[in-house]
Amino acid sequence: MSGGGYAHPELLVETEWLAEHLKDLDIRIVDCEAPAAYARVHIPGAVSVPDNYEKDPEDRVHVMRPEQLKALMESLGIGDETTVVAYDARGGLFAARLWWVLNYYGHTKAKVLNGGWTKWFREGRPLASDVPRLPRTTFTPRANPDLLATVDYVKGRIGDSDTVLWDVRSQAEHTGENTRGNRRSGHMPGAVHLEWTNNVDRATDTFRPAEQLRAQLKEHGITPEREVVSY
Repeated sequence: MSGGGYAHPELLVETEWLAEHLKDLDIRIVDCEAPAAYARVHIPGAVSVPDNYEKDPEDRVHVMRPEQLKALMESLGIGDETTVVAYDARGGLFAARLWWVLNYYGHTKAKVLNGGWTKWFREGRPLASDVPRLPRTTFTPRANPDLLATVDYVKGRIGDSDTVLWDVRSQAEHTGENTRGNRRSGHMPGAVHLEWTNNVDRATDTFRPAEQLRAQLKEHGITPEREVVSY
């Protein structure tokens, strides 16, 4: 599905592959942009996710609860055996969030479209504006707590040389110049800063290959032998 020098190419889908599998019944393409953008135009067969952060609607902080995600996925025609291909026009920001949430809940048949909407559109690939008819499905969430760090867990890792806290936000958020309306600003003690956008080639919106990623991560002390907690 993907090559490009990636350490785990199975987590990505290239535009060429997706164009050849648009009509596969076991694939659900998910547009992670705002519903208004989806309504204008999208990849044929794609469905629109109403909440591109998949957060608990009651607090808008924590990830959706199992019953909430179950209802959402089944409303999108996504079942236990469905392969999900997520895309956005933000360099994978929202698509990767959906990928993580699905993996957290045990649905490992999830992939991100490498280059997303930007690459698909620039290549002149098929477009659509209709909403597909969806089958009835059963989605069974099975949370994997190893993929989620709680506040207490992170507090216990501050100052631990075997753990690196990776702040992927903007420079202004890291320094506290941009509070984003929060009462407190800045970053966690000892956190290293490398904005998530550095992992993407902004000219193509594709993820940088493994060799480049390893090099820039190493410069920030993010190495394979250390546990990484990102936020």
